[in-house]
Amino acid sequence: VGEIEVSPERVITFPAGLPGFEACRQFALLHSEGNEAPTLFILQSLDDTEVAFTVTPPDIFGLNYEFTLSDTEVDDLQLTDPADAMVLLIVRSDVDNPVHANVMVPLVINSAIRRGLQKIIGKVDTSVTLKAVG
Repeated sequence: VGEIEVSPERVITFPAGLPGFEACRQFALLHSEGNEAPTLFILQSLDDTEVAFTVTPPDIFGLNYEFTLSDTEVDDLQLTDPADAMVLLIVRSDVDNPVHANVMVPLVINSAIRRGLQKIIGKVDTSVTLKAVG
């Protein structure tokens, strides 16, 4: 554990924070050095160094999300081009479940201006893509 310097153009702002972590509004998306194609990232709070989440794109689990953002959410993200919307899932692991992704509360980030929110959805409409191994 040590300090890292994060350039301002790499900071992601969550204006409302994240549920349960409302005071944490500035985050950096980090990954292991030397990993050319990372699949797991650390979303590190810059407001509280004790707060960090492991995140991954949903396609790692073979999920293709389809959900609608409300007008308020689009405004909060300042999203003008849907192609700028990036979706990440918070993942965790424990003894009973080696990797668990919470698909009901994805993070949505406007990658153009690095502004995000956590979308709380009651029902997920997903399609599963099976990938051949080998």
